[in-house]
Amino acid sequence: MKNYHITICLLIGLFFTTSKAQNKKNILFICIDDLRPELKSFGADYIISPNIDALAKKGRPFYNHYVNAPSCGPSRYTMLMGTYGPAQNDAIFKRAKDIKQNKAVNLSMPEWFKNNGYTTVSLGKVSHHPGGLGGVDWNDPNTIEMPNAWDKSLIPVKEWQHPRGVMHGLSNGEVRGKVAKSMDVFQSTVGEDTIYPDGHITNKAIEQLENFSKTKKPFFFAVGLIKPHLPFGAPKKYYDRYKNINIPDAAFSQKPNWPSTWHGSGEFMKYNRWGKDPRADKGFANEVKKHYAACVTYADAQVGRILAKLKETGLDKNTVIVLWGDHGWSLGEHAIWGKHSLFEEALHSPLIIVDHCVKDKGKGTNAVVETVDIFPTLCDLTNLSIPDFTIGVSLKPLLKNVKTKGHNAYAYKRGKKTIRTDRYRLVVSNKGSAELFDHQEDPYETKNIASKHPDVVKELKELLKQKDLQRN
Repeated sequence: MKNYHITICLLIGLFFTTSKAQNKKNILFICIDDLRPELKSFGADYIISPNIDALAKKGRPFYNHYVNAPSCGPSRYTMLMGTYGPAQNDAIFKRAKDIKQNKAVNLSMPEWFKNNGYTTVSLGKVSHHPGGLGGVDWNDPNTIEMPNAWDKSLIPVKEWQHPRGVMHGLSNGEVRGKVAKSMDVFQSTVGEDTIYPDGHITNKAIEQLENFSKTKKPFFFAVGLIKPHLPFGAPKKYYDRYKNINIPDAAFSQKPNWPSTWHGSGEFMKYNRWGKDPRADKGFANEVKKHYAACVTYADAQVGRILAKLKETGLDKNTVIVLWGDHGWSLGEHAIWGKHSLFEEALHSPLIIVDHCVKDKGKGTNAVVETVDIFPTLCDLTNLSIPDFTIGVSLKPLLKNVKTKGHNAYAYKRGKKTIRTDRYRLVVSNKGSAELFDHQEDPYETKNIASKHPDVVKELKELLKQKDLQRN
């Protein structure tokens, strides 16, 4: 009889444990590389993005979301760690090195969820390297970018040979060589979505969602799509959709005449451009924009397929969905073609959160928020404790009330940093130069008014000091 009672108690305990696990919300986190907030749901009527737009209608689009660094590695560091960090592209690998040397580090977001009963899976480009490994071709199993974070870290390389080839690949397995000039800066090839890597990433995501639907354990599933990262390649059917669409010129295409974070667009310029320069050739600039737009529409189609599978399995009923761009991308603004600056275009990226708690679904907020807010937000939405080390704040109040105020956004690159308020952007360098832009009067950051408003500069520098302390 005693053993009978023990068995009953164990079964009851197992039932409640299983029920609790079933009630935990899942997370589907979709990262899109180099995605500007240039989407129809964010006000760009000339961009074809029906699936992302449909997602925005189900949740809360954040119109003034800013990343904390204008490059892939350090931006993804802040998203995954919930703290500010190094400015270099190898920011996440630096943390892995610290772990290997037994130095104290904070837990990453996937590790936090893993320790709280979640299955964590990464697919595509979530950390800096697709698949999450280092080495010459990014496939060395002894060099893990995020130790202890993922139960599985996946990247289907297919005909692109290795993850490095996937990252910088074009159609049908074309891999960028040691000299990028051998690869065209843009391309459109006739074929199905799987002639480019994101089609295979999406197929794997669909397969993984099917697997999740057969288990009871909650999951944290991060899917990283590569396009519209350079080179701009997408199936021709997406480029053809822009045949009769006029994409506007950059509102301000002049190189700044003040000390700034301007650069010569080196990442873009090193590809084969057939001797053309979009800074001087308006027709070529328009072609670049159309190929970028085609990549956005291609990525949007992959988002649609992933979300359709989520709904087909019924997992959508208990899954928080986040769509996040890892930073912006300048298409001629300030005569820059690329990222890596501290201008608005490089730091402004889309963020959409879908959850049952969202009130006034589809209504966007203009509140200023930043990428470090994502980690505490997902903890809050899934009823997990928020780690003390996270720097951001939960955006759940903004999901419940679109009128909730935001907060200042901080970003940095080597030797320079910026703070964005609801009105101003201040950029300062370690050498003492300052740029101040008034977004009420000058939304395209065309006039540096720092010398005319020393009081505003002083006030914002004090805010920067506070952020610097959090970073250090």
